[in-house]
Amino acid sequence: MDLQTKALHAGYEKDTQGTMAVPIYMTTAYEFRDVQHAANLFSLKELGNIYTRLNNPTTDVFEKRFAELEGGAAAIATSSGMSAIFFAIANAAESGDNIVCAKQLYGGSLTQTAHTLKRFGIEARYFDVHQPEQIEALVDAKTKVIFFESLTNPSIDVADIEAITAIANKHGILTVVDNTVATPVLCRPFEFGADITVHSASKYTTGQGLAIGGIMVERNGIVDKLKGNDRYAHFNEPDASYHGLVYTDIPLPPFSLRARLSLLRDIGAVSSPFNSWLFIQGMEHLSLRMREHSKNALALAEFLEAHPRVNKVNYPGLKSNSNYEMAQKYFEDGACSGLLSFEVDSLEEATKIVNATELYSLVVNIGDSKSIITHPASTTHQQLTPDELIACGVPAGLIRISCGLESIKDLIADIKQALEA
Repeated sequence: MDLQTKALHAGYEKDTQGTMAVPIYMTTAYEFRDVQHAANLFSLKELGNIYTRLNNPTTDVFEKRFAELEGGAAAIATSSGMSAIFFAIANAAESGDNIVCAKQLYGGSLTQTAHTLKRFGIEARYFDVHQPEQIEALVDAKTKVIFFESLTNPSIDVADIEAITAIANKHGILTVVDNTVATPVLCRPFEFGADITVHSASKYTTGQGLAIGGIMVERNGIVDKLKGNDRYAHFNEPDASYHGLVYTDIPLPPFSLRARLSLLRDIGAVSSPFNSWLFIQGMEHLSLRMREHSKNALALAEFLEAHPRVNKVNYPGLKSNSNYEMAQKYFEDGACSGLLSFEVDSLEEATKIVNATELYSLVVNIGDSKSIITHPASTTHQQLTPDELIACGVPAGLIRISCGLESIKDLIADIKQALEA
């Protein structure tokens, strides 16, 4: 099936009522037929619903459908994009290990990897996404994950996925790709060698800023990378917390299975059934929206590039952009999503422009149907030093726009009057 057909049908078999819409199963628990049935579910002799912290019928459809869009084997829905990232890393690494991350990351991902994970004993090392060869010097026997974004936020760079995954595969290391900004509609990292993708479903997946949630997807055949790999002994040795289960010996996607039985069970950062239902609704028209977001963003980027007060525009759909060739390689039909950024002379000038807009909302979300403007250096990346801001592509004069679905004439007119106010 084509992607748009999967977005409408994958993962759902109509219930006994024949409902066309996926039902919302708002329940915490499920009744077992008898004691043996309950025991079989807990021992994985049968698969089924146990407790919504582990699984839920509505969330199950969301997970299956999203995995189909990514071209993956299985998915785990989480309470936020940040929890999806945490689960992907925590499922692979433990105290004493390290991860290698791109410098160009969303601000929350930078603080999670540099500070929060450090308190768990996991060290983060950083490379420039434009120089994947830097990874080689950062990798050692304790490296468990290479983490980067397919389309970076807010520097709007395109990662060379094949180059990064080739280095990871050479060393037998898992790659985790945050594919939030591109979505599976525009970029499918598994086709270029990635192992795990993560998303903030709060962004383009819902499309209207309605719900917080995340999702983690594993590729088909990841067991071949994990089985017998000394880096991931916990997938190859009996899990004392789950009946001595060896994850690479079970005929189920092992990365997702361990995340469900260990991390969802013990940490509990799961998607609510209602939020999963909202994400399902958003997925039905995701491909249509991404085309319009991309179309509007390109037109706005072309206008900004020609404006004398703008020093630089970051949007890989522009032929003048240094990421243009990478975008043509990795993104469907060269469409580059709705996120762009541009630079002006100073913090003061950026502040004035943002405050002067009328149609754009000053919000730190992205992927909404309504256009959003943000000054990252004073919001999402405020915790970074001036040098760190420059290193991750966020100078003080940078303004980020999440281009919505309004008339492009109105979007251009508003940013024009803000620039010239």
